[in-house]
Amino acid sequence: MRRVRDRIDREYARPLDVQALADGVHMSAGHLSRQFREAYGESPYSYLMTRRIERAMALLRRGDLSVTEVCFEVGCSSLGSFSTRFAELVGVAPSVYRERAATVEGIPSFHAKQVTRPIRNREAPRTDAHLP
Repeated sequence: MRRVRDRIDREYARPLDVQALADGVHMSAGHLSRQFREAYGESPYSYLMTRRIERAMALLRRGDLSVTEVCFEVGCSSLGSFSTRFAELVGVAPSVYRERAATVEGIPSFHAKQVTRPIRNREAPRTDAHLP
């Protein structure tokens, strides 16, 4: 399972699906999904989307790309699905997040990442208090 997780971490921006991941470790897609969930507490797809959203957050904080450009840069093929998943994990839409990203300017990057990290395995509360 570590090889699958490492592959997701390395190749998050590439087209990945459970079948491709399963083929890489000579398992069926169903077996891989069950084993991955048992090992990491979430499905491979959920883990992949969390990685993509984490990277998207970093790109949005930089501020030099549009939300659409960020969506495609992190490997998502649908702006609607990207925005929905982003809001589920972060609690605000990508455009709102980018506008508020200026509030973390001036603090060390390791702390900014900690403060702005997506929530895993549950939806973010629908509040505006996610960013300081």
